[in-house]
Amino acid sequence: MTVAVVDDDPIVCSSLTTILEATKTAAVVWTAQDGQTAVAKYAKHSPDILLIDVQMPIMDGLQAARLIIEQQPEARILFLTTFADQAYIDDALALGARGYLIKQDISSVAPALHAVMSGQIVLGAEVLERITAKSQAHADSKGVASSSAYANPESNAYTLLPGELDARELALSALVAQGLDNRDIAGHLHLSEGTVRNKITRILDKTGFTNRTQLAIAYIHAGGQNTDL
Repeated sequence: MTVAVVDDDPIVCSSLTTILEATKTAAVVWTAQDGQTAVAKYAKHSPDILLIDVQMPIMDGLQAARLIIEQQPEARILFLTTFADQAYIDDALALGARGYLIKQDISSVAPALHAVMSGQIVLGAEVLERITAKSQAHADSKGVASSSAYANPESNAYTLLPGELDARELALSALVAQGLDNRDIAGHLHLSEGTVRNKITRILDKTGFTNRTQLAIAYIHAGGQNTDL
């Protein structure tokens, strides 16, 4: 696994590089101290995962991630930051990040990287708590009873509400949750990429999610429901 580390604190970059390479978790192929440099370096050498901070000089991590994903939609970007602001979390997930961690526990980085490589979405405990609170408020406003996904702080709060999706839509959601991109899903279902894209768009419209990351999180934490096609 190859990783790039972007943080405006060179000590953080150095420390993460040492930890990841000493534990043989990943090879750190490059580092950067601002988003603009990260975008330029990523275009020349794309790592398996980009580990990036949010607030940085010149260009912040969110803008950098957005530009990178626009150029390479399958980029795996994992945020590692001290900021647990809801707006940052929402923006990161909306642009398609594979996870959002808080810098309180560096030991969580290695397993998070492996999880992202396997197609999972990774969220830190504090991030989950904030999302849970927000989603609970959303459910309350719709008059939906709290489910175990809302009640469990270790579960993710992007929850599929009862009856939102039919069996085929749940099956398609399962493939999204496995980390498959539109091309892979199209091959699996013997459909065109355009058809898959349209179906996913309809699912997002029905559920109110803004991106496939939120859909994947919701499906996983809803217990897998129905994967039959």
